[in-house]
Amino acid sequence: MNIARNIFHILLSLAISLLLCCMAAAQNSHATNSAKSNTNSSPTSNEAVSATQRFMDEAALSNMAEVDLGKLAQQNAESSEVKAFGERMITDHTKADDELKQVAAQQQVNLPPGLDSKFEVTRARLAKLHGHAFDEAYMRDMVTDHKKDVAEFKRESDTLKDPAVKKWAEETLPVLESHLQLAEKVAPTVGVKLSAKNESRMSAMAN
Repeated sequence: MNIARNIFHILLSLAISLLLCCMAAAQNSHATNSAKSNTNSSPTSNEAVSATQRFMDEAALSNMAEVDLGKLAQQNAESSEVKAFGERMITDHTKADDELKQVAAQQQVNLPPGLDSKFEVTRARLAKLHGHAFDEAYMRDMVTDHKKDVAEFKRESDTLKDPAVKKWAEETLPVLESHLQLAEKVAPTVGVKLSAKNESRMSAMAN
């Protein structure tokens, strides 16, 4: 009898332990699934901040690059139209950069202190050129760069979460669009062949 009773108590203890383990596992699984569901339902605030920071960094680098290359155009360009375009870049992108710095200060965001190595490669290539060779290479880059900038600002104006940064992007977009139009007007005068799409857009604006 004692042996049977001991076996019974042992089996009962094992059954209770197994039941408790199953209940704990079920609770952990529910908690894990809930956490995954919350994570997948919406982007975290850290992800939104990261996207905003990335956009501000790229915009700041672009502003600095356009100002620097605009100054180079004053030195190396031959065409008066190219020099005038470079001067416009200095004026407009200096203003845009100052405004972005104000937004960054309000948001307590640190912007890049200087240009990156990727830009230095571009600058070194253009700095070797003078006269017509510079005019053509510079304006080709300006058309390409501003097409990219306009597309990016259009996209970010719709997706940015921060109201202040979004407002700055929306106000800067028309300036970039005017730069692209001007670049596409000046570029052919120095030998840059535009794509059919560029030429169609220019014809539409002229009409």
